[in-house]
Amino acid sequence: MRIYHMLIALVIFTFDQVTKAVIESNIPLHDSRTVIPGFLQITHVKNRGAAFGIFADSPSDGKLMMLVVLSIVALGVVMTLLWKNQPHARRMGLGLALILGGAIGNLFDRLVHGSVVDFVYFHLGRYYWPAFNVADTAIVTGAALLVLDMMLTRSPAEVDG
Repeated sequence: MRIYHMLIALVIFTFDQVTKAVIESNIPLHDSRTVIPGFLQITHVKNRGAAFGIFADSPSDGKLMMLVVLSIVALGVVMTLLWKNQPHARRMGLGLALILGGAIGNLFDRLVHGSVVDFVYFHLGRYYWPAFNVADTAIVTGAALLVLDMMLTRSPAEVDG
């Protein structure tokens, strides 16, 4: 089962890197292409902060190092949980694999480029969602699967009682 989860993480990492490379080679920085008018654009932005641009405007010189260290700690936690995951806990395993692949994708970008390419940009009227990428999508989807797993999995006390 572990190999299955590692393959999922590898697919997410690869797809994330390929889509970022396609954006970088086809759309100039800060330019965008409308996909669905008034709702969805593909744009090319560099995120020097955390997820969804949090801390992007922070002038701190240590910001990149802090994000890298936090990412490495989070990866350690996710890999430990994935290693200890029970084979029957499929939702949890899939969620952790998605988080792992996405986290590695964004960490790779921070280490190699000093920033992360974001490109999916939703908006509805005056309401805008910060640009994001495949890695962010995998992380959020994985976290949602973990929450769903916690909500749907019965504790041993509930099973015995």
